[in-house]
Amino acid sequence: MRQNEKALCLWFSFLVFFIAPVRGQDQKVADSLKVIYQQYDQEDSIKLELLLNLSFNEVNDLNLAIQYADELINLSGQLGDIEHLSSGYFLKGNKKRLLGDLEEALDAYMKSGDAFKKINSLTGEGITNGAIADIYSLSNNHENAMLYYRKAISMLRHSHDSIALASTISNAGDAFLNTRNYDSALAYFNESEAIFERVNYASGKAYSLGNIGMVYANIGQTELAEININEAISILDDLSDYYPICVYLISMADIYHKKGDATTAMNYATKSLRLAQQYGLKDQISDANLKLSELYENAGKPTEAFNFYKNHITYRDSVNNIQVVQNMANLRTNYELSQKQIEVDLLNQQKRSQRIMVIASVITSSLVLLLAIGLYRRYYFIKRTNVIIEAERSRSESLLLNILPEETANELKEHGKVQAKKFDSVTVLFADFKEFTKLAEQVDPEHLVKSIDYYFKEFDRITSKYGLEKIKTIGDAYMCAGGLPLISQTHAKSVI
Repeated sequence: MRQNEKALCLWFSFLVFFIAPVRGQDQKVADSLKVIYQQYDQEDSIKLELLLNLSFNEVNDLNLAIQYADELINLSGQLGDIEHLSSGYFLKGNKKRLLGDLEEALDAYMKSGDAFKKINSLTGEGITNGAIADIYSLSNNHENAMLYYRKAISMLRHSHDSIALASTISNAGDAFLNTRNYDSALAYFNESEAIFERVNYASGKAYSLGNIGMVYANIGQTELAEININEAISILDDLSDYYPICVYLISMADIYHKKGDATTAMNYATKSLRLAQQYGLKDQISDANLKLSELYENAGKPTEAFNFYKNHITYRDSVNNIQVVQNMANLRTNYELSQKQIEVDLLNQQKRSQRIMVIASVITSSLVLLLAIGLYRRYYFIKRTNVIIEAERSRSESLLLNILPEETANELKEHGKVQAKKFDSVTVLFADFKEFTKLAEQVDPEHLVKSIDYYFKEFDRITSKYGLEKIKTIGDAYMCAGGLPLISQTHAKSVI
């Protein structure tokens, strides 16, 4: 994640349906439980709970937390305990995401969602959809991210799980912050902070305060930004939750850089880098190196800036699993190195005593190179094709879900047709603009369409907030319904 380009997108490890909702991650709890787990034999049911809490609370050693999650997955799978199996996969996804292994994190979340579906856990499915949305947000796929956020929020509002709902709302706010929609981002963050405050959840409150501070930093209100971010860092430091601290330290560096205090800005960025290196947080190592590169470049120190930028590229590519991206300075360096390598090769060839060996080596190298080029081109073609196929599949999924309710779309994909269903009680809303025809005669078409689009987007946001189903729009008419496809006892109130 890059400051000034992307906002923080953090997923809280909230297994609120198994873990007390008023408690966050606590390394001291993990240290205490570790002693019990290592020194005593427990029954399987107790061992499952120990592993769950160990993985959840272990924040200093993420690889150890993943090891606990894997043990939980294996044991719950042997025992046929689907609840603990689903939470094990979810915990593994959280830790993998923090380490920057997004592909493995997404795979774990998908498996967690499948398990939650088997036990009809609406809360579990909602949280899993939120986690999947986070992965899309980190991958800059805003459209899919918002699709899954809306699904998650809708489910969690029906589950009455305050902490899970607040965490998902906060992450949806991050998605708005990523696209510079600051008003919506601030509204989402304020709602999540209010929920966390109400249930006395310190970790969640800290995340929301930090994100509110980042919004203020982006809109130039540096004093409010500094107040909120410092309060967030103070809470998170007490909880030993270092990942968000690294992010907020970078934000503090930005604030002081804008104030013209380069020394303090560098100190904050350096502290973020050291903390990220201590706990193996790859994406934050990358971001801290990028920020230090920018600061040193502005300070007129190109050598230091270049070194930090190279470190940023290395860690950024290890997080995103992509080929090394070269900048112009790297290209020049590699060119000089390749020239020296050519000179060494020529000297070695001159020392060969038999010309036949030289020719054989050249021919062999050429064949190997041609084979390597052929294999690489095939690999690149297959990889590019897979990316295109995945993009088309995601676009088709998104289009289908935009046209039909999720339940109807899934039934259509699975059976090729949709079985008619009866709903005893629903509420349908028809709305149109008063005197629209008269207005249309007086306003130019572009302005008119832009105005309608603005209000209909707000309608979409409200229908998503209250779990309503948008039916269609025709001209200036907007139609939606409550109580379908998910049965609701409060549909009339929600529509109102």
